[in-house]
Amino acid sequence: MDRNGKFLPPFGGDMQVAPYQPSFRKFANPGPLGLSAFALTTFVLSLLNLNTRGIHAPAVVVGLAYGYGGLVQLLAGMWEMASGNTFAATALSSYGGFWISWAIINTSAFGIPDAYSPAEFQDVLGFYLMGWFIFTFVLLLCTMKSTVAFFSLFLTLDLAFLFLALGHLIRPDMATGVTHSGLIKTGGVFGLLAAFLAWYNAYAGISEKANSFLQVHVVHFPWSETRRAEKRGSVSSQSV
Repeated sequence: MDRNGKFLPPFGGDMQVAPYQPSFRKFANPGPLGLSAFALTTFVLSLLNLNTRGIHAPAVVVGLAYGYGGLVQLLAGMWEMASGNTFAATALSSYGGFWISWAIINTSAFGIPDAYSPAEFQDVLGFYLMGWFIFTFVLLLCTMKSTVAFFSLFLTLDLAFLFLALGHLIRPDMATGVTHSGLIKTGGVFGLLAAFLAWYNAYAGISEKANSFLQVHVVHFPWSETRRAEKRGSVSSQSV
């Protein structure tokens, strides 16, 4: 509820997927921080998946994955848990864990690729990414009554995981460790879209009339509880 006793509508900037009662917490909103950490790390990796400027080695992303996409996003998830936002806590903490685990896999000191043949390693990476596709689909189902931008973030991310998983599992020569470049690049495109949508939602959570001339208009789905309630005049409008 706001200070007038009404519930606030779903809002991607707060990572809220249903009408909610703000906690009037004494600490800041951790949602934009977690979204930004996810966005930047995903952005750089997606450029590499697209083989931008002929670069595909993920070494630079490992540092981002440990420090920003991993640690910072995990901390944001813990702060969301403290604020009582179950969805955001689950999403940010899990994707923080994803980036840390991805960094471990790509850190040579752990020797994980050496435990497999080249073909087997691509298969297990495909299994790994397919699991994240399934998890993201579960979260996607929980955003269908939120906002268009927040739903689109999880839709594009889910498609990115799907195409990346298929790129590792469906290879031109299944006996080798060479991935399917077309599928990997398609995953990179959806990854870029997810990164920009994450930044968009983060900006929506940061910007307000006091600090920005550019405000984000929040668009809710026609079937959402918020839109129905707005038609009845029982939910306060929110724009940021």
